[in-house]
Amino acid sequence: MRALRVLLIVAVVLGGIFVGVDRLAVNYAESEAADRVRLGPARAGSTEVDIKGFPFLNQAMDKRFDEVDVALTGVEATAGGRKVRISEMTASLRDVTIEGDFEGARARTATGTALISYADLMAASGRDVKIAYGGDGKVKVTGGVEILGRTVTRSVVSSVTLVDGDTIRVRADEVPGEGIPGLESLIRKRTDFDREIGGLPQGMKLEKVEAREDGVAIGVTGTDVVLAG
Repeated sequence: MRALRVLLIVAVVLGGIFVGVDRLAVNYAESEAADRVRLGPARAGSTEVDIKGFPFLNQAMDKRFDEVDVALTGVEATAGGRKVRISEMTASLRDVTIEGDFEGARARTATGTALISYADLMAASGRDVKIAYGGDGKVKVTGGVEILGRTVTRSVVSSVTLVDGDTIRVRADEVPGEGIPGLESLIRKRTDFDREIGGLPQGMKLEKVEAREDGVAIGVTGTDVVLAG
């Protein structure tokens, strides 16, 4: 019985050492990956990587990871030729394979969300307007139009939709003063706009867009996604 107890204690100790080494290895790998991983040509202010699964060392030897979560903040992408800042972007990657000595990586599937604040959406719009959350999944766009030599401020409630799989469209549901010749056109020139979102990794596409209190959330999905190293 004494020998069995000693054997069990040794097994527990060795198991604890293995788990500790495995966790140290995954922490180091996450830190290294955060410095190297890149989702397409977009640049991020900071990157966090969370490698799931146990044991990590077996996955590392196979150069294949079941699940990797990536969180980026301060991402600079493009929208219609203009730079647009994405406040934060999260992506859940499945079946990630490493190429060479981390020269690159590829995920079989990916899902994620990118959040653009209203301040950053205003900057990307190319319009002299203010954009804020309007409630019920809508946005409120406020801008000035010149009528009979006077600048008049008008606000509209607009829908945000996804067009052609890569373009965010902001369109006023209704325009105040409809029926007055030329007024609707003047207001829409100020408040309505389309912006194509570029800079996504190869294999990823926009899936949906939603106006929220904290900004416009863009859902992205992908298959066979290329991750630059």
